[in-house]
Amino acid sequence: MACTELQLAGTESESIVDGRGFRYTVFVQGCPHDCPGCQNPQTHDFSGGYPVSIEKLLGEIKQNPLLRGVTFSGGEPFSQAAGLAKLAERIKAETKLDITAYSGWTYEQLLQSGKPEVLHLLSLVDYLIDGPYMESLRDLTLKFRGSSNQRVIDLNATRREGHVVLDNLDD
Repeated sequence: MACTELQLAGTESESIVDGRGFRYTVFVQGCPHDCPGCQNPQTHDFSGGYPVSIEKLLGEIKQNPLLRGVTFSGGEPFSQAAGLAKLAERIKAETKLDITAYSGWTYEQLLQSGKPEVLHLLSLVDYLIDGPYMESLRDLTLKFRGSSNQRVIDLNATRREGHVVLDNLDD
């Protein structure tokens, strides 16, 4: 697949559960984690879904003036890091929207992967919700995550301070 398109399970044009404010959520297709109890098991199969051009997604995102940001979910977004990085670059260049990404890998695992496309996508993301969903730690009172092992990391503060900074989720 070219880096001009992504393999998607779907999109949600005005989500309020995938990060702060109204968000355009991109659900990528394909996930290697297979977390028991996952809320999106239909996104696991890498051969499923449908291709969508980055240009088409960007056009849909830019049409809605109410959006606060864009969320990359899945599936596993970092399995399509190169394509999502291209979309994130365009979002950053052409809008004032923030970017949130979910990952079944931890921030530390993503850094340790050493994959240039993963590191590039991380450099463009503002907030990372990391870690696998763990059914035994399920907590419906948590904002934007399903289990208590998952963290909401403020990546801009993390890059500035040189260590993981958790988001307080107050605003």
